[in-house]
Amino acid sequence: MSDLKNDRFLRALLRQPVDATPVWVMRQAGRYLPEYRARREQAGDFMSLCQNPQGACEVTLQPLERFDLDAAILFSDILTIPDAMGMGLYFDQGEGPKFRKAIETAKDIEDLPIVNTASDLPYVPDAIRLIRRELNGRVPLIGFSGSPWTLATYMIEGGSSKDFAKIKTMAYSNPDLMAVLLEKLTLSVIDYLNTQIAAGAQAVQIFDTWGGVLSTSAYQEFSLKYMAQIVAGLNTHSEGREVPVILFTKGGGGWLEAISVTGCHAIGLDWTQDIGQARGRVGDRVALQGNMDPAILRAPASVIEAEVGVILASYGKGAGHVFNLGHGVTPDIDPERVSAFVDAVHNYSVNFH
Repeated sequence: MSDLKNDRFLRALLRQPVDATPVWVMRQAGRYLPEYRARREQAGDFMSLCQNPQGACEVTLQPLERFDLDAAILFSDILTIPDAMGMGLYFDQGEGPKFRKAIETAKDIEDLPIVNTASDLPYVPDAIRLIRRELNGRVPLIGFSGSPWTLATYMIEGGSSKDFAKIKTMAYSNPDLMAVLLEKLTLSVIDYLNTQIAAGAQAVQIFDTWGGVLSTSAYQEFSLKYMAQIVAGLNTHSEGREVPVILFTKGGGGWLEAISVTGCHAIGLDWTQDIGQARGRVGDRVALQGNMDPAILRAPASVIEAEVGVILASYGKGAGHVFNLGHGVTPDIDPERVSAFVDAVHNYSVNFH
């Protein structure tokens, strides 16, 4: 990994020794940064920014100019795949994502194409190549995708949901039809992530944002099974090194043992888990990423630093920990608090290595 000036993040994911615990932040390029808000306004809207490789590159790098982060993450959205399937993704101001046509019938699912990233989403690999060139080995670049279940929830609900009634109705009353949709999404995600890796992504994360709304048996059937299929389908060697895969199921703390045997390299934890207990449960099978409550970033720096200390002590000594929030940083956060968080991780973690 000699071409990387800072490979701490990749080493930690592979449970190799590091000098300090690496840290990055989910949604680190986003609305809490004034420079991001300015760039988004210039672009016109969120999707125009995602689809412009130059713009995506610019905002991917913005947080690295401010904070001492150990990884960059591609600026994009998990819903690019359903958008490429022709569902008409759009964002209402302050409302979150919506689709012009939600999935309602078996024919709707039958008509969905499997995504070919190179032709359907060329702006994603283009952005990755550009970001890698601009990073010039400074830190690794993370690519990502939504999980099939999470993508399906937006596609069937037509946007965000509080009770997931439509998708659960389909899953429980017509599991065979649900499987057809999830299979198409799985093949699309495999192609999407492999294209990202070929373009230069050095690690990938699968965001299973809504896996936690399922029961244990339904999680195995409708979410984890397909994520395991994706992991098995990825080319996890590129540029002469391993490309680690992180699985993040929000609300998935009850299923760590099952997630740890999918073949992934690391599990992302939300803040409802004690990271030390999680480490005890998964042993040395996988690395762990997480898991401070993003809401703590609203507190004074001293409180943030204390919480960083608690999480580091809970994980304990040794490799295999990537520090992160338990979910994305929210738009109301003062960037100075993120700075205090990142610095605290590096300063305090030296004693654990």
